[in-house]
Amino acid sequence: MATSSSSLGTGLSLHQCRSSLSPTDNSHWIVRPRNHHLPLRSRLHAKPLSLPSSSARRRCSPEVASARINNYKAAAIWKRPTSVFGEPLQFNCGSCSLHHRKTPSRFLLSTPRAFLDNSTFNLSKRSLHTASAKHAHVPCATVGPDEPHAASTTWPDGVLEKQDLDSLYPELERQQLEAFLSTQLPSHPKLYRGQLKNGLRYLILPNKVPANRFEAHMEIHAGSIDEAEDEQGIAHMIEHVAFLGSKKREKLLGTGARSNAYTDFHHTVFHIHSPTCTKDSDKDLLPLVLDALNEIAFHPKFLSSRIEKERRAILSELQMMNTIEYRVDCQLLQHLHSENKLSKRFPIGLEEQIEKWDADKIRKFHERWYFPANATLYIVGDIDNISKTVDQIEAVFGQTDLENETASAPTPSTSAFGAMANFLVPKLSVGLTGSSSHERSSSSADQSKIIKKERHAVRPPVEHNWSLPGSGAAIKPPQIFQHELLQNFSINMFCKVPVNKVQTYGDLRSVLMKRIFLSALHFRINTRYKSSNPPFTSVEMDHSDSGREGCTVTTLTVSAEPKNWQSAIRVAVQEVRRLKEFGVTKGELTRYLDALLKDSEHLAAMIDNVSSVDNLDFIMESDALGHRVMDQSQGHESLVAVAGTVTLEEVNSIGAKVLEFISDFGRPSAPVPAAIVACVPKKVHIDGIGETEFKINSSEIIDAIKSGMVEPIEAEPELEVPKVLITPLELEELKLQQSPSFIPPSPESNVTKVHDKETGITQCRLSNGIPINYKISKNEAQGGVMRLIVGGGRAAESSESRGAVVVGVRTLSEGGRVGNFSREQVELFCVNHLINCSLESTEEFIAMEFRFTLRDNGMCAAFQLLHMVLEHSVWLDDAFDRARQLYLSYYRSIPKSLERSTAHKLMLAMLNGDERFVEPTPKSLQNLNLKSVKDAVMNQFVGNNMEVSIVGDFSKEEIESCILDYLGTVRATSDSKKNHKSNPIIFRPSPSDLQHQQVFLKDTDERACAYIAGPAPNRWGFTVDEKDLFESISDISTVNDAQPKSEELLVEGKDIEKDQQRKLRSHPLFFGITMGLLAEIINSRLFTTVRDSLGLTYDVSFELNLFDRLNLGWYVISVTSTPGKVHKAVDACKSVLRGLHSNSVVPRELDRAKRTLLMRHEAEIKSNAYWLGLLAHLQASSVPRKDISCIKDLTSLYEAATIEDIYLAYQQLKVDENSLYSCIGIAGDQAGEEDTGSIEEESGEGYQGVIPLGGRGLSTMTRPTT
Repeated sequence: MATSSSSLGTGLSLHQCRSSLSPTDNSHWIVRPRNHHLPLRSRLHAKPLSLPSSSARRRCSPEVASARINNYKAAAIWKRPTSVFGEPLQFNCGSCSLHHRKTPSRFLLSTPRAFLDNSTFNLSKRSLHTASAKHAHVPCATVGPDEPHAASTTWPDGVLEKQDLDSLYPELERQQLEAFLSTQLPSHPKLYRGQLKNGLRYLILPNKVPANRFEAHMEIHAGSIDEAEDEQGIAHMIEHVAFLGSKKREKLLGTGARSNAYTDFHHTVFHIHSPTCTKDSDKDLLPLVLDALNEIAFHPKFLSSRIEKERRAILSELQMMNTIEYRVDCQLLQHLHSENKLSKRFPIGLEEQIEKWDADKIRKFHERWYFPANATLYIVGDIDNISKTVDQIEAVFGQTDLENETASAPTPSTSAFGAMANFLVPKLSVGLTGSSSHERSSSSADQSKIIKKERHAVRPPVEHNWSLPGSGAAIKPPQIFQHELLQNFSINMFCKVPVNKVQTYGDLRSVLMKRIFLSALHFRINTRYKSSNPPFTSVEMDHSDSGREGCTVTTLTVSAEPKNWQSAIRVAVQEVRRLKEFGVTKGELTRYLDALLKDSEHLAAMIDNVSSVDNLDFIMESDALGHRVMDQSQGHESLVAVAGTVTLEEVNSIGAKVLEFISDFGRPSAPVPAAIVACVPKKVHIDGIGETEFKINSSEIIDAIKSGMVEPIEAEPELEVPKVLITPLELEELKLQQSPSFIPPSPESNVTKVHDKETGITQCRLSNGIPINYKISKNEAQGGVMRLIVGGGRAAESSESRGAVVVGVRTLSEGGRVGNFSREQVELFCVNHLINCSLESTEEFIAMEFRFTLRDNGMCAAFQLLHMVLEHSVWLDDAFDRARQLYLSYYRSIPKSLERSTAHKLMLAMLNGDERFVEPTPKSLQNLNLKSVKDAVMNQFVGNNMEVSIVGDFSKEEIESCILDYLGTVRATSDSKKNHKSNPIIFRPSPSDLQHQQVFLKDTDERACAYIAGPAPNRWGFTVDEKDLFESISDISTVNDAQPKSEELLVEGKDIEKDQQRKLRSHPLFFGITMGLLAEIINSRLFTTVRDSLGLTYDVSFELNLFDRLNLGWYVISVTSTPGKVHKAVDACKSVLRGLHSNSVVPRELDRAKRTLLMRHEAEIKSNAYWLGLLAHLQASSVPRKDISCIKDLTSLYEAATIEDIYLAYQQLKVDENSLYSCIGIAGDQAGEEDTGSIEEESGEGYQGVIPLGGRGLSTMTRPTT
C-alpha cells in the first residue's frame, strides 16, 4: 500500500451506522449496526449477535470468524485519535483495501439487521408490465457485467435446471412470469461510460456528496495474480514506486487533495480525492488530478533511489502485516484455492524476491500490464458538465500508448466499449516497440525488445474447482493450522460456486430469497442459544460474491473455546440441518421480506446522501462481479417488483441448496466442500491444571460434523412478536404518575427550550432532570439517531470493584431482556421496527446508541426501548457468567498479541498500574458478582448525570412528543446520596525504572512494534494535577495586549487578525483546536522523516486521546518495524516529537493541517452520527466549558489559529525524557526467554482466551500507511 503524507488521519466514515464513543467496550445490545450501503445482491451474511466486532476498524474484516470481545483495550485506546469533540476518527485514507475495500459493495439494496412485520407485497399482472417497462435510457451506458474483467459465471452444462413455474404460480400465466423474470434490470440513469481510442475505459457519475469534491480512481486490471513465479510482490512494488515517485501527485498536496493506492489479487488502484477547484483561484483541479494519475499509472520513473526507498518500506510493511490474523487468512486462502494461483500469490509478495529486483525487472512487468486498454478510470463527484469531463479525459489520456501501437492493433468497433470488444480476448498479445517509461526510448526498432502486453478477458484469470452437487468427488480431509499465538478454536467449511450475475429480475429474486433464508438462520442461532451458555462463541453463515477471487463462497464458521469444539460443531450442523429440513416459517418469510423492502425504501430515500467514494466502490465491485449497476431508487423499485413473486416453497427450496454442503455432508448427492480448515491453538488452559497441549486430528473433525448429522431436530415454532413495549394504557398511567414537562435548561434561563437558529440545535431539560439536545436534519431522509450518555464510566469503578462497569455493561448486553419481554421478543421488536442498538462503556461514560427509521413509528419504538432499559432492565446470572468469562478469556489472550501486550505494559507503567485503563485482571473479575456489576452500572443512571441527543428527519412535534412520553416518564433520581467522583488518576511519578520497557514474544516469524506515550491536558485545558491552562494563556494574552502597537499592527487587517487570535485563545475549544492541528503536523513529520527519509518503518502515527470529563489526556506514537530497526525507529520518533523546538513549524505545514481538518469537518457535517458527536456533553455539568459556540465557531477557530498558538499547545505535551514512556515489543523465535511482562505476575495464572481472527483472506490485501 502506497500513501502520501497528506492522507494522514482523514476523518470519520460517513456511512458508519455509529461512531464508537471511545476505545473501550463496544458491547452490542440487541442487534448489530447495519451497513447502510451493503448490497443485498453481493453479500448474504447470517451473522449471530454473539459477540461484538473488533474495535480495530482499520484492520478487521466484516466477516470475522473468531470470537471477539471488543472490550477495554489499551492498544485500541491509542489507535483512535479523536476529533475536536472526542469522536474517534477513522483513518480511512481512501486507500486501505483491507478496511474500506473489504465489503464488496456499499449500497443499493441494504441487508437489514432488523426487520419489519407487515404483509407481503402482492404482484399483479399490471405491476409485472410496469416493472419491466421501467428502463431508463442512459447515453453511452452499458452494463458492467459484460465487461471482460468480470468474474467467470460459467456453470458446467446441466447443473442448473429451470423450475416448473406452472406448479408454483397457478394464478399467473407461466409465459408472463418467465418473461418478467428474464427481463433485464434497469441501468443507472446517471452513469456515463465511454472508451478512448487507446482502449482506456472511463466511467463518470455526477454525485453531490460531498459538495465541491470528486473521486478519481485509476484501476489497472493487473495484480498479484498476474505475477510469474519470480515476480511475487512486484505489482505491489510498482504501486509504491509509481505512486510515491510521482512529482505531479506531489503538486496536488497543497490543494486539499488526498491520494493513495492499493494492490490486490486482481487489480491495482491509484486514487485521488480532490476539491473541484482551488480555494483561491477557482482553477479547475480535474485536469491536474488526471495528469497525476496518467503519470502514476502509465509514465512512472523507476528511479533507483525511489526503488530502494520503497523496497525498505515494503519489507517493513511485510513484517507489520505478518500478524496471526494474516497467517490465518493465508491458510484459509491456500486451502480454499489450492487448485489455482490465488493460494500462493498474496499481494505483499515474498521477502527474498522483493530484496532482489532491479529497475529493469520492475519496468518490464509494468510495460506488460500497465497500459490504457488494461485500465478503467472512474470519476465520481460534484461534476456538472459530462461533455467537458470527457474532453478533459481525452486531452490527458488520449495520446497515451497510441504512438506505440503496431499495425496488428485491433480496429475500433461500435460495441459498448469500442475497441475493447475486439481487443480484449484472453491473453491477447499486442506487439509494442520500446517502453512507456520516461527512462527508456519508445522509438527503438529492435524487435528483440518488443513488449508483450496482455489483457485477461476474465478477472482474476484462474480456474476453480467448483463445489457441485452429485459430482462424486471425494471429501478433502480437514486441514489443521496449529499455532502458539492462537487462543481459540475456529473452523471454516467452504463451498465455492461461480458468481451468479445479477442482470435480470429473476437474478435479483434469487438473491432476495437467499437473503430471507439466511436471515432466519442468523436469528435462530442467536436466539436459541443466547439465553443459555452455548458451546460456541459464534456461529456464522456467509454467502458472498468475491470479485477479488472470482467466485461466490458460502462459509460456515464456528468459533469456540477449545474444550467445547466438538459440541460447537455439532450444534452448528444441527441448526443448519433444521433450517434446511423444515425451512423458514410463514412468519419469518413475512418478517424478513418486509424488512428488506422497508430498508430498501429507506436507502432509496437517501439517494442524494450517498458519498462519492461509496458510489464508486459499489460500481467498481459490481463491474468486477458482472452485476447490473442501478441507483438506490431503481434497486428499490426492482426489489418491490420481484417481492410479490416470492413464495415460501421457493424460498425454502433455493435456500436449502445453499446449505446442502453442510446439511447433506457426506452424501453422494451433496456438493463437496471446497475446503475445511480448522485453526487451533497449540496449548490450552485448563482450570486446576494449567497449560496443556491441545490435540486434534482430521478424523475427529469429520466425526464431529457427522455427529451433528444424527442429532434429532424439530421444526421451528412461530414466535409471538410484541408490537409495542409500552401500551397506550400503560403510557397514560405513566404520564399521570410522572407529569412530564420541560423546565429551563439552566437556572439562569427563564425559557424551557433554547433554540439556536444557526445550527438548528434545541436544548431543553425534562422535569426529571434529564437534559435533551436535538437537531432536525434532512440529510438522511426518514432516518434518525439517538445517543444516551451517562457520566462515570470505568473511571467511577472503586478499588474494590475493578472491572465492574465494563462487565456490567456486557452483562446487560448478554441478557437482552427488559420488563416481561424475553430477549427473543425484544430482538424481534427491533427487527420489526428496523432499530439498531448498541451499548458500550468507556473510561468516562456509558453510552447507548440507536439508529432508527421514521417509518412505521420507528422513532417511537426506539424511545420505548430506551425507556424500558432505563426503567425495567433485567439482570441475569447466566448473562453475568458469560460476560465475566469473556473478559477472563480476553485477558488471558493478551500475551499472545505483540501489540496488545506491548500497549498493556506501557499503559500500566504510565498510569501507575491503574486498572481502569486496561483490562480487568482475573483476580478482579473473580471478586465481582451480579449485584456489584449491576450497582456499578445503574448507580450512574441518574437524571442529571444523563444526557440524550437526537438527530434526524423528524418534526418538532414528533420529537418533543416522544421525549415527553418516554423520557419524561422515567422516574426522577437524585445523586445526592451517590458520589460519582472518580478516584484520583495519576501518572506514575518520574523518573521511574518502568519508563522504558520491552516485551518479548515467542513466535515463528519476526516482528516488532513500539509505543511512545506521555501526558497531555484534556480537551478543555485541565491537567491531571488540576491546573487550568487557560490561566497561563490569559497571562500571555495580557502581556501581548499591553505592549505598544507598532504602526504595522495599527493596520485594520492586522487588528482583525489580532482580534481573531484573541477570540481563539479565550475560546473554550482553544486546546481542542490547537492540539488537533498539532497532531496533523507531527503526523506529517513522522511520515516524512521516519518512514520516507530514514526507511525505519512502514506505519507510524501520532494520536491524541483528550478526555472531556476527566482532567487528563495523553498522546501516543505507534510505530511498527523490524527487530533490527525498532530501537532506531523509536529514537527517530522521539527526535521528531522533540524537534519542533529546533525545527520550527512553517506556515505551509499549518495551512495543510487546517485544510485537512476543515475538509474533514465539511465532509462529515451532513452525517447524523457526526452531529451526535458535536452534541455530546453540550449540557453535561462535568464539562462546563462546552457550549453552543463550540459547534458554531469551529471553522473560524481553525482558520484563526497561528503558529504561535500551535506552540502554546505543544508546550502542554510532556515530551522530556523524564515524562515520556516507551515500550518496545519484539516477536521471533530468537526473542529470548525474558518474561513477557507483568501480566502473568499479576494473576499467577496461565492464559487462554480469544484473539481476533481475520475474515477469509482480507488481511492479505496491502495495508495503508496511516
